[in-house]
Amino acid sequence: MKPSIYILLFLIFVSCQNNQTTNNAIQITVDTSQTANSVLPKTNNINYLADCKNYYAEAKKLDSTLLKETDLNPSLANKAIKAFTNFAYYCQADSLSPIYLIKSAQVAKAINNYPQAKIVLDKCIADYPNFKNRAAALFLLAQLYDDAGAMNNETEAQKIYQQIIIEYPKSDWAKSAKGALTFIGKSDAQIMEELRGKK
Repeated sequence: MKPSIYILLFLIFVSCQNNQTTNNAIQITVDTSQTANSVLPKTNNINYLADCKNYYAEAKKLDSTLLKETDLNPSLANKAIKAFTNFAYYCQADSLSPIYLIKSAQVAKAINNYPQAKIVLDKCIADYPNFKNRAAALFLLAQLYDDAGAMNNETEAQKIYQQIIIEYPKSDWAKSAKGALTFIGKSDAQIMEELRGKK
């Protein structure tokens, strides 16, 4: 089974998560100097207590719309990325923020916006060290690096897969990371041949 199956299962799992949001007053400063080409909120030192409900409602609405789509419309995908990222950045104290960062990364990857996917996964991993699905975020990031059509950096992918195995040794993500490591550096034909041999 290819590791991408786990991503689909994770997306379904996260969609079914409790959709409760908390109302925490926050002050944030977003440094967008290194992310000029990304879809990130562009404001400084604004209190968004009242707006978090609106950001969440918009993110939830677009998430629901995306789940009903059979073909991913790039315009809708970009709206969803913006809504997910706005909620996650402005309402970063909310427990759903890291989930929406992962959702944003998945949608960005689906429309080949790999830099955006990397930015939000990096933020999820760095800002939410205790997030229960942090291993999933790491795995998605490793896959970005592992994909020749995306970041195409197998060395970095190996490091992240190994990090998952070390930090989350008993998780399903560690099993997936071990499986992914066996495929690094191999062509699709070689992978298919190995999979046929295991049947």
